[in-house]
Amino acid sequence: MSILVVGVNHRSAPLGMLEQLTLDAPSVVKTVNGLVDLDSVREAVVLSTCNRTEIYVVAERFHRAYDDVRELLCARALVDLDTLTTHSYSAFDDAAVSHLFSVACGLDSVVLGETEILGQVRAAWDLARAEGGARSTLNLLFRHALEVGKLARTETAIAQGTASVSHAAVEMARESLGSLDGRSIAVVGAGSMGEGIAVALHAAGDVDVTVVNRSIERGQQVADRIGGRVVGFDQLGAVMSAADVVLTCTGANEPVITAEVVEPRDADRPLVFIDIAVPRDVAAEVAALGGITVLDLDDLKAWADRGLEQRVAEVAAVQAIVRGAVDRYALDASAMQAAPLVSALRGRFEEIRSAEVARHEGRLDADALEMIDAVTRQLVAKLLHEPSVRLRNEAGSPSGARIAAAVVDLFDLDDAVLPAPSE
Repeated sequence: MSILVVGVNHRSAPLGMLEQLTLDAPSVVKTVNGLVDLDSVREAVVLSTCNRTEIYVVAERFHRAYDDVRELLCARALVDLDTLTTHSYSAFDDAAVSHLFSVACGLDSVVLGETEILGQVRAAWDLARAEGGARSTLNLLFRHALEVGKLARTETAIAQGTASVSHAAVEMARESLGSLDGRSIAVVGAGSMGEGIAVALHAAGDVDVTVVNRSIERGQQVADRIGGRVVGFDQLGAVMSAADVVLTCTGANEPVITAEVVEPRDADRPLVFIDIAVPRDVAAEVAALGGITVLDLDDLKAWADRGLEQRVAEVAAVQAIVRGAVDRYALDASAMQAAPLVSALRGRFEEIRSAEVARHEGRLDADALEMIDAVTRQLVAKLLHEPSVRLRNEAGSPSGARIAAAVVDLFDLDDAVLPAPSE
């Protein structure tokens, strides 16, 4: 078996393609289930954010899985294979492990070292586990990814300064307006990114923040954190007419802000839209209206490329952490195939055996119970002898990885042989 990643991100593809490939939660669920239904794929995790869509799989048949994943992306983006190849990337085994660890550390983000990606990696893994897409191999991989992402941020200064997309959006708004003090600001969307923006605005100064969200209850939770107010989408036009800046980050599949709902502005009272949603929330024609400025992720990337000196100096240190983490992952993956797995397997069988013997305890005399206990112990030992020998002999080989993963999955031994996830 091989670990394979195929994806596109803000470096490899234009924003338009990223928009076409972005998957909301229901689409991620559908994609994970579709992948693991394939004969070529054993496990799958789909990581889809505003900056990337990546598919991680454990491939039963490498070349077939590679083709299957690329065909899926082509169908999603409505592009041909040549176009996808131009704007995508792939890696397998150690290179795929290293790539995921670099992503978790923020080395591959629009804002170098940004912190939000770590939560997005965890969310992608949680969803895949809930759907049965992530099992022994990807569970071990993503646990290590979260650990190395946290380690990079505690042992280096990679996350110092403006190290999140939401904070960068607020800083870009401040730069566009000169100051945020006394400004009227609308935050459209109250998901994790919208909440991050609202919190960053609250810390930025004396601002009047209105949260616009379809779910008033969820919007109220965000507004309560910052002392703002919440309204529904039916009041979006009125809120925008009073706003100086609109930061938008919904999960809508098409623009929620069009020229029909935006009023042109006079030069002395401009309106700035900062759209960090993918797909974009603000329709292209809005930028043509008088007194309106629309900034999107491409602008944010250009803005974030400035002032990187301090965090760039930390890249080498983070890369060293990633290399060490790849080595530790390889050791843990190999170890999972041998002694700990054999021990866990024998422990699981012993639990079943002893429970069955105990179930009949009251119906047997002491001699009969002792004989049954001895016979069942010998039976379990003989049944597990060959599997145990095979696991030890094959440890460290591709065949051993396949056998170990199958045993872990068949007997639900994740908790026994994998390290506990970090909180």
